[in-house]
Amino acid sequence: MDGVLQARQLQVCRGPCAVLESVELTLPAGQVLGVLGANGAGKSSLLAALSGELEPTQGQVLLQGRPLRAWSARERALQLAVLPQSSTLNFAFSVEAVVAFGGLPHSEARQQTEQRVAAALQAADAVHLRGRNYLELSGGERQRVHLARVLAQLWPGQPGQVLLLDEPTAMLDPAHQHGILQAVRQLAWRGVAVLVVLHDLNLAARYCDHLLLLHQRHVHAQGSPAQVLEASLLEQVFGLPVLVQRHPLLDHPLVLIR
Repeated sequence: MDGVLQARQLQVCRGPCAVLESVELTLPAGQVLGVLGANGAGKSSLLAALSGELEPTQGQVLLQGRPLRAWSARERALQLAVLPQSSTLNFAFSVEAVVAFGGLPHSEARQQTEQRVAAALQAADAVHLRGRNYLELSGGERQRVHLARVLAQLWPGQPGQVLLLDEPTAMLDPAHQHGILQAVRQLAWRGVAVLVVLHDLNLAARYCDHLLLLHQRHVHAQGSPAQVLEASLLEQVFGLPVLVQRHPLLDHPLVLIR
């Protein structure tokens, strides 16, 4: 299966220490790949390498078949958007101004940018935050605004584009967790390739087409949710006894702590 974004024999170091070794992955258009693993497994480092923030020590990252480093900053920004684990902004911008930053790579009229911002706020369930001072928002509200910003960067979404998300459901209540991942799935339905780092195994089972499980710097398992969310694999990685059942309504794996 051809991938919009590929990692080939990826090794990543932070300082003298390797944090990822021999990682192979393919991210196809229109699919959502969930990345799982315990704290320190290398999930955020993988996302940083795939986005170009971290230069691999070995191997390479390919975007649409071209080495990521061969893309200019603007070219890359039109095709690849990233929501990091934390986004710091210490200026009193309006919510609309923050979201509009996502449209900067596009050369378009103001009216088009306003339409882009409105659509992204709607997708991120943040329309009610319009007109608010960003600095006055709660942590969860800020998270939704930054998600709207990266959605605006790719909106409306098309095959060939890539969205990388590092724990986008952090600080969100259950209703907004599901709302955010439903918005991500809508982009995937339009052809965008999505990689999302998650800690909630059941959210991953519900919203991801494929999963990649990291353990001790390596890919421990990769495949469908049913293949990866297997009790013995999860117990090896997380050190907890688990029970894996089928969801009674949706039929995806349902992971319970014993």
